[in-house]
Amino acid sequence: MEKRKPLTTARMRKMKQDGVPITMVTAYDYPSARLSEEAGVDVILVGDSLGNVVLGYDSTLPVTLDDMVYHTRAAVRGASNTFIVADMPFFTYHGSLDTTLKGVARLMQEGGAKAVKLEGGAEIAATVKAITEAGVPVIGHLGLTPQSVHQLGGFRVQGRSSEQAEKLLSDAKAIEEAGAFAIVLELVTDELAEWITKQLSIPTIGIGSGVHCDGQVLVYHDLLQYGSDSAPRKFVKAYANIGETIREGIREYVKEVKERAFPTQENTFHMDNDVVQYLYGDKE
Repeated sequence: MEKRKPLTTARMRKMKQDGVPITMVTAYDYPSARLSEEAGVDVILVGDSLGNVVLGYDSTLPVTLDDMVYHTRAAVRGASNTFIVADMPFFTYHGSLDTTLKGVARLMQEGGAKAVKLEGGAEIAATVKAITEAGVPVIGHLGLTPQSVHQLGGFRVQGRSSEQAEKLLSDAKAIEEAGAFAIVLELVTDELAEWITKQLSIPTIGIGSGVHCDGQVLVYHDLLQYGSDSAPRKFVKAYANIGETIREGIREYVKEVKERAFPTQENTFHMDNDVVQYLYGDKE
């Protein structure tokens, strides 16, 4: 594959200005990041959704900073020419600023991320500002914020009321003013996502937030139906069903082993005849 010029935050802003959609895929390891890069994805997000998708938790809350560093490092090895963003996990940026910056430093130095993503609005604007002033690019995340799912009352579409709409727009502007270079809008109504996108000078990346955002993000496992639900959620489009292909392949493997059809001679190695004779003698 031809080596491409890495994306930058400035180029992403230019893509918004030029009306060129930004593609983002959430991936968590070497092979998924490598395949995403080879497919031409603009940005890879190593999301704390790995808690649900890869680690089997029922939410993102148990994901640790160590988990994020580990998975980010693996993704970077697979996609060294792609702009990779890492999530700050639950409660790693709500305490002291010193602790927050140490966590950010780990994702950048140990993980190799190019930027970090934080969930929240005006209440974290000061933190976003401190991180960007330290020289680290930040993506915001508004709408459905999985780390606050219990406070939000579950996985609900955001922005259906005038109060929610006003708050989300205010939060988006606060995060932009704090220095973020982009904002993810998750499960926000189409009309509000379009309005926010028009009000900001930085790109919006939508997931379940309509077509008017400056870019879109889907989880690798969702868009490929790899270990995810057989019936994708409404905001997900499945572009392949590799989960079924994998299941069928493993079923066939199990069947052939049980029937002693695998391995065949094509899969088997042999000694030279003189070595066989020396070890075992005549096989009569």
